[in-house]
Amino acid sequence: MKIMKKNALHAALLHTGLMAGAQSLAAESETVVIGLAGPLTGPSARIGKDLENGAQLAIDDVNKQHLTIGGKAVTFKLESEDDQSDPRTAVAVAQRLVDNGVAGVVGHWNTGTSIPAARIYHDAGIAQVAPVATGHAYTKQGFDTSFRVMGHDDDGGNYAGQYAVQQLKAKRIAVIDDRTAFGQGLADEFIASLESQGVKVIDRQYVDEKTVDFSAVLTAIRSKNPDLIFFGGVDSQAAPLARRIKQLGINATLMGAGGFVSQTFLKLAQKEGEGVVALEPGLPVEQMPGGKAFEQAYQARWGHGIELHAPFAYDATRVLVAAMQKADSVDASDYLPALRAISYSGVTGNIAFDKEGNLKNPSFTVYKVVDGKWQPQTVLGGAKQ
Repeated sequence: MKIMKKNALHAALLHTGLMAGAQSLAAESETVVIGLAGPLTGPSARIGKDLENGAQLAIDDVNKQHLTIGGKAVTFKLESEDDQSDPRTAVAVAQRLVDNGVAGVVGHWNTGTSIPAARIYHDAGIAQVAPVATGHAYTKQGFDTSFRVMGHDDDGGNYAGQYAVQQLKAKRIAVIDDRTAFGQGLADEFIASLESQGVKVIDRQYVDEKTVDFSAVLTAIRSKNPDLIFFGGVDSQAAPLARRIKQLGINATLMGAGGFVSQTFLKLAQKEGEGVVALEPGLPVEQMPGGKAFEQAYQARWGHGIELHAPFAYDATRVLVAAMQKADSVDASDYLPALRAISYSGVTGNIAFDKEGNLKNPSFTVYKVVDGKWQPQTVLGGAKQ
């Protein structure tokens, strides 16, 4: 009986010791949640899913490194929220992510959602790293928690205007915009670029982001004999616009500057997409420092090609984690100064931020649809070599 009691006591002590060890190990590990906000349903769902896929790839790659931050083994997790490209929904989504205790946020996709959401993240004191949101107004709000990993539309509109006049030799230019913060802001910058070169637009027309029939605005523009039509909007509307231009016999080049260059545009525009020109922030994937490897990894993981902005979502996630590593803390009050001062070699290029949180030395690429494919024509901007 004494031997049995002794063995039972030994087993109990061993169990207690193992439990204490397990609890100690658990205390030395931490799960850190990073939020992803974008349009996961609705007309832009394919782009939101593309962003989510890019961010998830980054999380997977980071976790393979078995990082230790602040003396703890850290596992990262992605928490995705659907903002439906709607500003009001974006505010609710932002608050939900904050309430759920995310350490930082990758998002949102468009400028109209990023602007109101930015205040929520700022008030909570956590970083918002936008993978896109190219409207300059997003970072002009002055929040020290707002960042963006691609060039903004003040530069994009300026470069697009220069290219239209100097390379495409356009003289009679009409402008259409979708009245969103992105589309209208981009069109304004494009027009400002033209005017700085002594060129005045022959017409400016407006639609909204749900317009599918462009007959009325194009009929008005056709009477003024344009040689170039600039559209401030995205691929899902640019494609039917391109088709209607050809159907109405308007002999003008369609040009955009952000959100055109996707497989969706090519599918929707079909043969009428031929000759469309678009300027996009960033380098072509094949010219990105880590572009080819990323594209292969994306294809292997998700079974299809990149839709549009996945490499930028990947880098937005990785630069956020890199700042935490540099600060040796997942607490935003510690890592935010490191993020503001960071210089990170990403898939898309070097990432460093100016005082507003904009990407320093951004590159822009001009594409043209040739034989049914988007073909890079030239790269503008970027760091001087």
